[in-house]
Order: sequence, then structure tokens, then C-alpha cells
Amino acid sequence: MTETGPPHGGRVAGIADAIRRRLGECPPAERRVARVLLSGYPSAGFETVARIAERAGVSAPTVVRFAHRLGFRGFPEFQQALREELEQREASPLALYTATGFAERGETGTEELLSAAPSTLARALHATYAALPPDDLRGAVDLLADPRRRLLLTGGRFSGLHARYLGLHLLQLRPGVRLLPEHPVERSAELASGGRHDVLVVFDFRRYEQPLLDLARLVAERHGKVVLVTDGWLSPISAVADVVLPTQAPATTPYDSMVPALALVETLVTGVLAERGEAAQDHMRAGEAAARALGLH
Repeated sequence: MTETGPPHGGRVAGIADAIRRRLGECPPAERRVARVLLSGYPSAGFETVARIAERAGVSAPTVVRFAHRLGFRGFPEFQQALREELEQREASPLALYTATGFAERGETGTEELLSAAPSTLARALHATYAALPPDDLRGAVDLLADPRRRLLLTGGRFSGLHARYLGLHLLQLRPGVRLLPEHPVERSAELASGGRHDVLVVFDFRRYEQPLLDLARLVAERHGKVVLVTDGWLSPISAVADVVLPTQAPATTPYDSMVPALALVETLVTGVLAERGEAAQDHMRAGEAAARALGLH
């Protein structure tokens, strides 16, 4: 069966991630099944084989064949794996405290921390970069570097810090960067004039936040672009995102590591800087001149 819940330190291979990766090898009929599952993920996966086949315009055996392609013995096994994944996606720090065996391991001493951290974080970083789709990374850099587009950045309770970090870098490299405010009135005003030239960069990790999904849907409905940074289980935003950048950080403590996401942010900044070239330098010079004039340098 497809690996959907890896051992500690392994790669998180969510079902949606596996479906995306198999799209290129699927015949057209199975690709339609994949699109149906992704468009309504995860709820679409709990519909009957007959209903999914009807929505995809294919036969019921085609749906079953697609489940086999993913590594499952049948559709019931696929749905059971999906149920288990949903439990992992909604896991709270308290639930992970028990699930990861953190209390039993007792990694609280200085020596234990120094010994465990480098290898754990190194595995997460390696797994993240090994799994990143090159086309999506290229697509993200192209969108972030395009000065004709307005960039809107936001994130969740913790991942919002990554959105702000990315935004502060991009402000130095190009015009048209907006860190979406938290206050509803200010956020609504910022979005009132949105359209097809907008790019929403959104960070959303497990225990996914409904307001972020609503925001992504709004931008997509207006024909803007959505760049999603998420985990290996994939935020529901992946159903409307143009670019999906998953990070791999299986929990070995009650909290998922955000180090791979931070590394990805710095990779994006490096890519935008290279893409914009002299234009980025000109923007940086203008910013530094303004800072000196204001006594902020």
C-alpha cells in the first residue's frame, strides 16, 4: 500500500500528494478520476465508486484501477487510508505528544537535544527538496518575480510568520507586495480591488484554517493565481492552487518542524533575486536611498 503515514523522520506522502505525482503516468480516463478526487479532496474520496465514476465520466473499474495504481489493493483500502490520513491532518499538539512517543523518549537533556536535532532536521530538509516538484518551484519563482502582478501574502497561526518573512524580503526586491492585514476591515479593503493580476501566496499547514481556504477560493474565482506552501498531507487549498509547494516534516515532537518551510522561503527569495537581476538591484538601491533620507538606514 502507498505510504501515507511514514515513520519518524521519513517523508510524509499524503494521498493527495501521491495522486498529483501519478497524474503524468495515468491514461486519460484515470486522469479524470484523479481530477475529481483532487477537486473535492478529501470528501470526494469517501463517495462510492459508482458516484466517482459518474462524476468523472468513466467506468467503475477505471476508478478501481486508479486505486490500484496508487498502491492500494482496492477502493475500500484507499478509503481506510484516507480516514487515517484525516486523523493525522487534524492531529493537535496534545494528540501528537502521545502519538510520537515524545514523553517516553524523554529527549529533554542538553546532550539528547544536541544529538537528535541535527539529524532530524537534516532528514526533513533532504526529504523536502527531494520531493519538491521542479515545475512548481519554477512556477512560483516566475509568479513572485513578475512586477506586473500584485503579491498578497498571508498564513496561519504559526505559518503567518513565514509569510511575513517572505514578504519583507520581496518588498526589497520588487514593487506591488502586500502583507495582508489581520483586521477584517483592512483585509477586505485590500481585497476589494482584486483581479486576474493578483497572486496570493498562502502558507497553510495541518489543522488547516478555513478562512485561508475561503481567501484562496476568492482569488481563484477572480482569475488570480494561488501559490500554496503546505505540508505533505496538502492543505485543502491545493484544490484551487496553481502552484503547490509541499514541505516534509513528520512530527517527532508535539509540534511539526517549520524549518523546511523557512528553508523553502529562502530558496524562493534566492530564485526571485536571480530572476529579477538588475531590476532587483535597482529596487534595493531605491529602498536604501529612501531609508537614508528618512534616517532609517
